[in-house]
Amino acid sequence: MTRHKLSAAASTSQERPLPAIVKRWILRIMVPLKGYRQLLTFHGFSDDALAEAIGLGEWLDPAIMDLDAEKILSELKALAHSEEKGKAPALPSSLQRNINKLATLAGLSRTDCSILAFAVMIENHELLESAADLLERVSTSELCRILSHLLEIPESEIRHSLQPQGLLARSGLLTVDRSGAAPFSRKFDLLSQSFADTIFSADAEPLYLLRDVLVPASPAKLQWQDYAHVVDLMSILQSYMANAVPRKLQGVNILIHGLPGTGKSQLARVLAQHLNRDLFEVAFADESGDPINGDRRLRAYRAAQCFFANRDVLLVFDEAEDVLDGSSLFSEKRTQSSKAWINRTLEDNPVPAIWLSNAVDCVDDAVIRRFDMVIELPIPSRNYRNRIVKTMCGEILSENEIAQLSLCSDLSPAIVENAISVASIACNNETGLNSAQIIRSVLNGTLTAQGHRPIADEPPSYLPDVYDPTLINCETDLLALCRNLKICKSARLCLAGSPGTGKTAYAKWLARELDQPIIVKKASDLLGMFVGQTEQNIAAAFSEAKKEGAVLVIDEVDSMLQDRRSVTASWEVSMVNELLTQLESFDGVFIASTNLMGHLDQAALRRFDLKLHFDFLTPEQSEKLLERYCHALKLANPTPASLISVRTIANLTPGDFMTVARRHRFLPIKSPMAFVDALHAESGIKGGVSRSIGFIH
Repeated sequence: MTRHKLSAAASTSQERPLPAIVKRWILRIMVPLKGYRQLLTFHGFSDDALAEAIGLGEWLDPAIMDLDAEKILSELKALAHSEEKGKAPALPSSLQRNINKLATLAGLSRTDCSILAFAVMIENHELLESAADLLERVSTSELCRILSHLLEIPESEIRHSLQPQGLLARSGLLTVDRSGAAPFSRKFDLLSQSFADTIFSADAEPLYLLRDVLVPASPAKLQWQDYAHVVDLMSILQSYMANAVPRKLQGVNILIHGLPGTGKSQLARVLAQHLNRDLFEVAFADESGDPINGDRRLRAYRAAQCFFANRDVLLVFDEAEDVLDGSSLFSEKRTQSSKAWINRTLEDNPVPAIWLSNAVDCVDDAVIRRFDMVIELPIPSRNYRNRIVKTMCGEILSENEIAQLSLCSDLSPAIVENAISVASIACNNETGLNSAQIIRSVLNGTLTAQGHRPIADEPPSYLPDVYDPTLINCETDLLALCRNLKICKSARLCLAGSPGTGKTAYAKWLARELDQPIIVKKASDLLGMFVGQTEQNIAAAFSEAKKEGAVLVIDEVDSMLQDRRSVTASWEVSMVNELLTQLESFDGVFIASTNLMGHLDQAALRRFDLKLHFDFLTPEQSEKLLERYCHALKLANPTPASLISVRTIANLTPGDFMTVARRHRFLPIKSPMAFVDALHAESGIKGGVSRSIGFIH
């Protein structure tokens, strides 16, 4: 062999002495396992630092130009033989003590401990890693054979410890890559890099070894009573956990799901506090701030289950869809394997676990059924939103501002908390805004980004001061209808009539009189672009109305309740069916408004308790509305001429009056007659005609 130039690594390798046990393992790799075949090359040593570390340093002299391979091999065998005659070297003391602690805590066998120690050493000693990788790519079977020789443990015991059902894998401490042949050192996968560093370098408590993948939960900011909107489920959960946890039952798992910000994490903390148990969360990021993927988080969870099996703690796994979602991009084989592991995990975990997820749509039914309880945590109802907002913002917002925010049905506790945090920092003279304005602006930005409507300047139930149901032209006594609904609390009403005749306004007035919130949905709010999405939106609207105890109004319902005999697409039929199904089971007040009652499905019409037709204003109603608007806008009292003129407009609606009144804000109206002239113009746009009044033709 021709001698090549000495490497820089070799020249400095003696600065760090090689631990005796590492040297023995390297020599076993070199000689019995024939790693020397890759170390000795035609041009010299493939790794000068490795050659020097095991005692072949004299061959690195630059003066030696030709290396005698046979002599080197003979010398290498002599070194290996001498090493084997000596006393078995020990592991570094700190590593040995930490391994012993883990063995006691997790019940590791002697073989488990030996394999784990070797994996930690190869992670922390570059020369050992380099020597092992001289064996080139190895299969899992070859790995077991090699470890058996290096650790002097029967191969059958090695295989037993490294099997997927073994304690090392189940605890998450160490797994083996079984995807195929790979470099020797790459076959091992320890829990985390931080775990490998800490267990090797210093005495540490087992919990400290998991510090980058498992963190103590922060104290709860909410209280048990803040979840009164799901009081029945909370009572069951409280009772179940209070009895199951002290009895140390296995397989106690709770799945809590709901939209982001609904208080799932806080609920887990409240529950742990109530049970007087420490709570630990599986982390999303390591100590460096890098994200931890789903597989790593599962391994951290497995390790925590092992470490805490005999401690009074609870575990929480947030963003559980990362591991429960069955629609991953992995292969079918991998997905099935993961599902099987999840199923086993949910059946025998010794530490009670709370799993939190934003959605469960893609979770397999076989996984869902293994949870003891599955709790949907919705956005709180209006009353409880009011309470939460008041608790968080009571010193910042007025009662009216709190009430206004509480009307937003998409407002979650986390969004409010974030807005308050921003306002507390940003509220100063530089912004020119007060806390209430900042909170509202931040909330609207978040709501819009989430696909929700921003907080309205006017509540959904807003009505102008001039509103009076007696000024609606309807054959039914609307005041009597309201009185009766206050008694029975349930009705399905269909309001039909031309645009502007007061259908939606009456629904708002009715909700106000019934002292109920109102939820107004347009057809465009409910129609979805994906298959099944419209049906889901319809169901969600009815569910929201039930939760809020609200009057539900669907405006422009003719586009959703078309006659099924005339539709051609299957989704249109499905949409009508879903709406009718929800309507049948809804026991509150439901109001549908339409401009085209003749286009509605006949079966749908039969399901309405009362069909009301809202017509154009009568001459008398037009007069009264003119008087009221003139008073509201601080105009002079209507003249006889203006009253006669307004009576002649045949197709006038309350909506026309509101349109002209809104115009007054930026284009002031000077007189009652000018107001009437504007009404004539609105009527003309609709193609209206004038009425004959008395002797006037």
